Amino acid sequence: MLTDIHILVVGAGGHGAVVVDAIQSGGLALVAVLDDSPRSAGRTLLGLPVEVPASPVGRSGGFHVAIGDNVARLRKTAEFSGAGMSPVTVVHPRAVSSRSSSIASGAFLAAGCVLGPHCSVGAGAIVNHGAVLDHDCSVGEFSHVAPNATLGGGVQVGRRSLVGAGATVLPGVRIGEGCVVGAGAVVRRDVPDGMIVVGVPAKEING
Repeated sequence: MLTDIHILVVGAGGHGAVVVDAIQSGGLALVAVLDDSPRSAGRTLLGLPVEVPASPVGRSGGFHVAIGDNVARLRKTAEFSGAGMSPVTVVHPRAVSSRSSSIASGAFLAAGCVLGPHCSVGAGAIVNHGAVLDHDCSVGEFSHVAPNATLGGGVQVGRRSLVGAGATVLPGVRIGEGCVVGAGAVVRRDVPDGMIVVGVPAKEING
């Protein structure tokens, strides 16, 4: 068991590795990694032992939920927060964020992402590698802007939505809550809550 832990990372999958790498790159060497899968027992993640299960029992301090699935990330954040722990924001040192932008607790900014002026990233949201948010964008709580996605100026992404890898959302468009924008899609119009859109130009499909 590690001691003197700065951050507990919850999740030992691919996104967990990305988050641990960002923490280590930022100079915080002492982290513990927790995971619920029995298959993770005895594994290491970037040199750190993985502890099973991912439970807040007996823990204290800060945590970061490193799970790519928006709903699972929300659920685990509620579990650890309910136990009195504090969600920690993780920003890779090679992420670029305007001084006028805001990043809420528990959010994650990966290497190479860019946040322009007056952007906001909600609690528990992910802005992944190479994603670009132009000026005045907002990303809702527990949403995910995937690698190399581009949001034009003034785009709003609702809670628990996914903007897929390489997708482009044109300026001023609103993506509702619980939406999925397919990889590589080009979104020209607002997307209602709960919709899945794919293609160029993006069109709604049945979920």
